[in-house]
Amino acid sequence: MLFSTLSEYFDKLEATSSRLQLIDILSELFSKIKEASETQEICYLVQGRIAPFFSPLEIGMAEKTVAQAIARAFNIDREEVLTEFDKKGDMGIAVNQFVHIVNSNAKITVKEVFDTLKTIAQTSGDGTIEKKITLFSDLLKRVDKTSAKHLVRIPLSNLRLGIGDPTVMDALAKVKLGDKSQRHYLEGAYNRTSDLGLIAYTLGESKNPVEAVKKVEKLSVKVGNPIRSELCERLPNPEKTIEKMGEVDAQYKYDGFRVQIHKKGNEISIFSRNLENMTHMFPELIEGAKNQIKAETAILDGEAMAYNPTSEEFLPFQETTKRRRKYKIEETAKELPLKAFIFDLLYKNGKSLLDESLSKRLEMLKETIKPDDILLTAQNKTIKDAKTLSLMLEDAITKGLEGVVVKKLSSKYEAGGRNFNWVKLKRHSSGELKDTIDCVILGYISGRGKRTAFGAGALLVGIYDQKKDTFVTVSKIGTGLTDEEWKSIQQRAKGLEQKNKPARVESLINPSVWLKPELVIEVLADEITRSPIHTAGAQLDQNGKIVEPGYALRFPRLISFRDKDKKPEDATTLKELIEMYKDQGKK
Repeated sequence: MLFSTLSEYFDKLEATSSRLQLIDILSELFSKIKEASETQEICYLVQGRIAPFFSPLEIGMAEKTVAQAIARAFNIDREEVLTEFDKKGDMGIAVNQFVHIVNSNAKITVKEVFDTLKTIAQTSGDGTIEKKITLFSDLLKRVDKTSAKHLVRIPLSNLRLGIGDPTVMDALAKVKLGDKSQRHYLEGAYNRTSDLGLIAYTLGESKNPVEAVKKVEKLSVKVGNPIRSELCERLPNPEKTIEKMGEVDAQYKYDGFRVQIHKKGNEISIFSRNLENMTHMFPELIEGAKNQIKAETAILDGEAMAYNPTSEEFLPFQETTKRRRKYKIEETAKELPLKAFIFDLLYKNGKSLLDESLSKRLEMLKETIKPDDILLTAQNKTIKDAKTLSLMLEDAITKGLEGVVVKKLSSKYEAGGRNFNWVKLKRHSSGELKDTIDCVILGYISGRGKRTAFGAGALLVGIYDQKKDTFVTVSKIGTGLTDEEWKSIQQRAKGLEQKNKPARVESLINPSVWLKPELVIEVLADEITRSPIHTAGAQLDQNGKIVEPGYALRFPRLISFRDKDKKPEDATTLKELIEMYKDQGKK
C-alpha cells in the first residue's frame, strides 16, 4: 500500500467523531491490505508506533529535531518552522504551510516509510541526531502534502486519530473474523501478549475466520512481553466482601506502582502497569531479581515502594514516583531505594500459570523467591469471616498502607480483567464515598482572579466507558491543587491541546481548552450523585440532550497526578462508578 493511501485514511479518521464510523473506516483500511506484515506495520502506525508499547524502540525525535528535518527538507529556517508550530500547536498543520506543491507522483510505500522510521529509531553512536534529521528530511521530500502532515506527527506521538485499542480490535474482528462481536478472541490474546501488531499479523496470515481464531488463541505468554495486569473491583466493606466471595486470600495493599518482573537467565526486564519498559530505572530490583528468583525463566507480579532505610518506613506514592526518571538513576536509587512486594507468579520455567488457581500460584511463588530484602513476598492470610478481615484492614491502615486486596483462592489470573475475583478494600473517607476515583482530564477552564495567571481555574474530568471505548464527563474540579500545581497544568498538557472535542470524548460541557485524554488524576469526593449535565451513564436523545441523568462527583478534590502510573483506559470505569453509587445505598 502507498503511504499516501494510508494518509488519506488517517485524514478520514481525524475528521470523524463517531466511533462506529471510526470502526468502518479502519475496517475498510484493513480489508485493502494483502500482506500479513503490512497489516502488522499499519496496526503499529495507527497506534503512532513502530513497535509494541512495551518495546524500548523509540524514534527519538523531539519537536526541535523534527522542525530541523522539516527545515532541511523544504530549504527554510528552523525557527520559521518552530514559530509556525507555536501558532498552530500541531506540527502536522505547521508542515503543510511549507509543502507548497502537492507531490502527486509520490509512490513511496508504507513499508518504505515504516522501515525508514525503524532505521531512525535504531540509529545510535556519534552524530546520531544529524543522521536522524537527514533520514527524516529525505523521507519528507518523497511524500505528498497530506502524507507530510501525518508523517511528522508519528515521531511526536500525536497522530490525533482518536482511536483506542478496542476500536482497532473491533475493526480487525469485523474484517478478519466476520463480525466485531468476535473481538473477545483478540482481547484475550492482547491481554496475554500486549502486542496488537502481532495479533494483526496472525490474523493476516490466516485464510478464514475459523483458522484465524485458532491461531490467535495459540498466542501465549512470552518472557519479555508484558502481560496486561489483572485489576480489582470494589466492595464497600468486609461484610459484603465475605458475603460475596466466601473464603479468600487477603493481602496488604501497597501504595506504590505496579511492577511486572521478567527473568530469562540473567536477563531482567521490568514493566509498568501501562506496559512501559522501566528496567533501567530500577537497578536494585534488577539485582534482587537476579539473586532471588530461583528459576531459569519467570514472570512475577508485584508492587514497588520507596523505602527510607533510616526511619525504616515506606514512603507515600508521590515520593515513590520520583524513581520514575531517565537521569541520575544511581543517585536517586541511593536516596530512595525500592522494595518490591511480589504477590503473584504468572510464569515459571517455560510454563504459563495464568490458568492455575491462585492457591497453586502462591504455593509456587513461595518456592520461587529466595528470602532477602529486595523482593519480598507480600504478606497474606486466608480469611473466612468479616471480623478477621476488618482487623486486617485496620492493621494495614495503621501501618500506613492503603488497605487490603482480597482474592478468590480458586481464581485464575485473568490478564487485563477487572472482576470480583480480586476486590480492594481501602480506608474510608470522611464523606459517604469509600474510595478515591481515577479520572482523566478532558480539558481545562480558564481561571478568574488570581488563577488568571495560572491559565487554568478548573478541570473538566471524566472516566472510561469501557463498553463504548469513550471518556465521559463526571465532574469539574476547582479544589485540591496548590498554586504551583495549577501553574503546572498547562505544562503537563503541552502537546495534548485539541482545537475541537476529541473523538473519544462525550461531553455536553465545552471547556476553554480541550485536551487529548491522557492525564490521569486521583480524585476524592464526598459522594456520587445523579447529574443532568454530565454524560457518565447518561442517556441522550437524537439531538444530544440528556433524557436520563448521568453520574457526577459531589465536592471532588484532586489528590495526586497518576498519569505516569496509569494509562487513561486504566482510569475508573463507568461500570465501577455505578457500583460505587449503589454501594452508597442509592438506586
